[in-house]
Amino acid sequence: MNAVRYGDYSRDVSGWFLGMTGAQLALVTLAGVPALLALNAQAWGLFAIWLPVWALLAAVLLIPIRGRAAGRWFADLCLHAIGGAMGWTVFGSRAASGTAEDLSEADLPGVLAGIRTHDGPPYGQLFTRPVIVQNSAARTWAAVARIDHPGIGLAEQGERDRMGAGLAELCEIAARTELIDVLALQVRTVPDDGAERAAWERAHTRSDAAPLAVRVNALLGATLTPAAVRTEAFVTVVVGESRIGRAAKESGGGVDGRARVLHGVMAEVESALRGPVGCTAVTWLDSAALAAAVRTGFAPGDRGPLIAADLAAANGAQLATGVPMAAAGPTHARAEVRHYVHDAWASVTDTILLPDSGAVLGALAPVLVPTTAGERRCLTVFLAPLTLDRATRVVGREEMSATTGNELRARMGFRQRARQRRDTERIGAADEKLAAGRALVRPAVAACVTVPATWPVDEHGRRLAASIRAAGFVPLRLDLAQDSGFAAAAIPLGVGLPDRRARR
Repeated sequence: MNAVRYGDYSRDVSGWFLGMTGAQLALVTLAGVPALLALNAQAWGLFAIWLPVWALLAAVLLIPIRGRAAGRWFADLCLHAIGGAMGWTVFGSRAASGTAEDLSEADLPGVLAGIRTHDGPPYGQLFTRPVIVQNSAARTWAAVARIDHPGIGLAEQGERDRMGAGLAELCEIAARTELIDVLALQVRTVPDDGAERAAWERAHTRSDAAPLAVRVNALLGATLTPAAVRTEAFVTVVVGESRIGRAAKESGGGVDGRARVLHGVMAEVESALRGPVGCTAVTWLDSAALAAAVRTGFAPGDRGPLIAADLAAANGAQLATGVPMAAAGPTHARAEVRHYVHDAWASVTDTILLPDSGAVLGALAPVLVPTTAGERRCLTVFLAPLTLDRATRVVGREEMSATTGNELRARMGFRQRARQRRDTERIGAADEKLAAGRALVRPAVAACVTVPATWPVDEHGRRLAASIRAAGFVPLRLDLAQDSGFAAAAIPLGVGLPDRRARR
């Protein structure tokens, strides 16, 4: 049986006229006004001079170079230079400098600076208290869950199809709530630090063990542990303040009111995750667990000491465990043009563009496979469900743009290309499915590789891009925004990619 190929998607942004947005159309038209005036006045010299200038300005505004137009590249370079001159690209934590007053207050760099965490009211039958993540800059509220999933590597084709249908059902549930802004699914492939194995060996080592067996076991541990990996997955539910505000007032207002509304959303998402998606465990994180997840996101090597301390405390040892939220971030971070340095680690982040030919479920698995022992890979998929009214407007605008472009090309004598016909068919199929009650979802994917800062980070960035291409997708390096990309790809706080949707 052949695997189901998913390819029923279209461009994120469709221009109003021949692929141009309203702003681009206005700028190109205004730039061409002097040429039209010179042509009307029969000033042929001025017309000949201005015509190439007009063409150059149009190329700067319209032609994408690695996802951004030349004008946008120039503006971003200027902003990055200003940030470097003002010292905004360098971060130093208050805990490292000894000025942290409240250890429960998050101190994170870059786009994570607006993050605040709150202990919510009791949730579920066990009366746990999941942490509520507030992003003051983006005006959102979020909850984070750690999930366990058996994976699809050994699943039969029918089971894979059911999991794919379950993921689609999860997106439809998120759209029907009309509360969820983004569902972020994050997977980390972390180098195994051997903390659990070392604790098990200490608990089960016998004093009368054969010396040869002890030596063989130590040799196997020293050889296999650096090459082993551990996978962890998170789901983050993000709700915008504009959507949750009114419902929160009816639930008591304040943080507790928003938490109660979030609890209802979390219950719906959890039921879908445990049911059709196939998760075996869904654990909503409290403050201590979220701080550990954030800390290991910035410093993968800190997982071993944290786990060792937890295991020792469980055995009765008197020592401090966990990490406060004020120390969950990096002590020092620096945003470079093509990579991000945080403490003793360096990361490269790429966005992933969907292929025109579609993809099968699990096609991104090669992106999570490390190429070297000690390399950490992260992959985050952002699913932003659109409400029915907004989805109807988006599909209608895309259909009108495609129809207008096809008619203009036909009148000008140009033949319709295969890709244009396929895009038109996809828009029609999306309209039919939307009318049948399906949800329209805007996806985004970010992948990140993290290595020690002394390693050649650019080489590992190229290996990440090669893995993305081997999976059948197109990588796009987030130049000048590596700090934001890292926060989106490796930190499960619901912070998405920069809101710039280049038309490709």
